[in-house]
Amino acid sequence: MREQILGINNVEICSESFGNPENPPVLLIMGAMASLDWWDDEICQRLADQGKFVIRYDHRDVGRSTVYEPGTSNYTITDLADDAMGVLDAYSIQKAHIVGMSLGGMIGQILALRFPERVLTLTAIASSVFGTEQEKLPPMDQRILDYHTNSASVDWSDRQSVITYLADGWKTLAGIKPFEQKRMNKLAEREVNRAKQLPSRFNHAMLQGGGEYFDRMGEIRVPTVIIHGTEDPALPYEHGLALAKSIPYAELVTLEGAGHEIHSEDWGKIIDSVVKLSSKK
Repeated sequence: MREQILGINNVEICSESFGNPENPPVLLIMGAMASLDWWDDEICQRLADQGKFVIRYDHRDVGRSTVYEPGTSNYTITDLADDAMGVLDAYSIQKAHIVGMSLGGMIGQILALRFPERVLTLTAIASSVFGTEQEKLPPMDQRILDYHTNSASVDWSDRQSVITYLADGWKTLAGIKPFEQKRMNKLAEREVNRAKQLPSRFNHAMLQGGGEYFDRMGEIRVPTVIIHGTEDPALPYEHGLALAKSIPYAELVTLEGAGHEIHSEDWGKIIDSVVKLSSKK
């Protein structure tokens, strides 16, 4: 694993890579309010062991990338898509396989529309359609919103309290599989160790833009796999069904019992899907 701080679009983006740079590249894009830490090292290494050059990175306002004052809005979702493409530029990669989780899957859709010549394949995990069609689908579980509303009471100077808050936040996103408390605590601790300014993560809640790409999923022409859990409380399973239906020839991979998460029980299925899809290009 190698970390780099990249100068992209007048900001700093922190990235880490696994494997041989000569191998086919896979860019992992995490969801809102989540740093690269939530792509487990083992997932990245297993993809690398399957002959991929794997890159994960921190969005703006999380991890070691550029952060802004909490409560401010300084960029759009299109800017985040341009950041993703900037990461590829920084690694001198012309074309890549894109794997996005949640918001990352929507950024992947923008990339496939904005830079079709540079996207080899698209994998969207626990994501949704990008645009007005999303309003017709089941809403997020209120318990998730309530949990993050209570973030105002978190003492961000208390390291252990923050680790507990971050780890238990994933409990609100879990499906019916056993919650992996030990693993979540470990990942939360790593995020706390790396983050410049943790409260800035909530700036993602104000993310807007990308209207020129709304409801254009039917124009995506790259091979696509949609991976979605049947018990997702943030973007219910219907979101995955709608996305798979909206992108021509997209394949749907269902994770029985999974929530809005990348549960270790599903790593094999997810990795196999990414590797299988990438073999088509």
